[in-house]
Amino acid sequence: MPDLTLISHRLCPYVQRAAIALTEKDVPFDRVDVDLAAKPAWFTAISPLAKTPVLKVGDTAIFESAVILEYLEETESRPLHPADPLRRAEHRSWIEFASATLNDIWGFYTAPDEAAFAAKAKVLSDKFATLERRLGPGPYFAADKFSLVDAAFGPVFRYFDVFDRIGEFGILAGKPRVRAWRTALAARPSVRAAVASDYEERLWSFLEARKSYLSRLMTSGEATNSDVILRRALV
Repeated sequence: MPDLTLISHRLCPYVQRAAIALTEKDVPFDRVDVDLAAKPAWFTAISPLAKTPVLKVGDTAIFESAVILEYLEETESRPLHPADPLRRAEHRSWIEFASATLNDIWGFYTAPDEAAFAAKAKVLSDKFATLERRLGPGPYFAADKFSLVDAAFGPVFRYFDVFDRIGEFGILAGKPRVRAWRTALAARPSVRAAVASDYEERLWSFLEARKSYLSRLMTSGEATNSDVILRRALV
């Protein structure tokens, strides 16, 4: 097999998906971080969308996390998709649901004011309520089998490790299966290894710099009251 290099950004959740899959499959790879605020020319030359992740397979560059995950499924052992075609298609659907959830998380932490913030919290709460109804006994999405759906949601839940430091927003409240899944994914070695040890502090600084409603909660000392704001949105 050719050498694999994962072109990464330290905070990108889509990079984490690829890193988790590579680790689960026990595939050796190099990792190179780029600054997306000052993209080097060599990176834009191999990433037409100028986004991470990119997987270099020898001299060939593959971009978009979904494509990377499917390539790894086709070329490496230890499959993370179900063997049954219908179940496999269902899992792909839930991976797309994870991507939609990440978009809503972006809307949550960039919301400019209290009303928009509360509305996005409600959207997220509804997303996780849908997951609560779908999840089985766990510990993973497909019972005891770790899958690419788990690889997609590990980075989703990682945001909440930092959100929880700001306030209790109630988004995951009343969802015991979701919370248990979050705990199981946080304990998975491949999920833990998908980011550097300074990830949480980097994400904190990134969120604080957004000049959003959430960042104002972080800097104003009012974060302890944020659960009240969210409760109003969730009723």
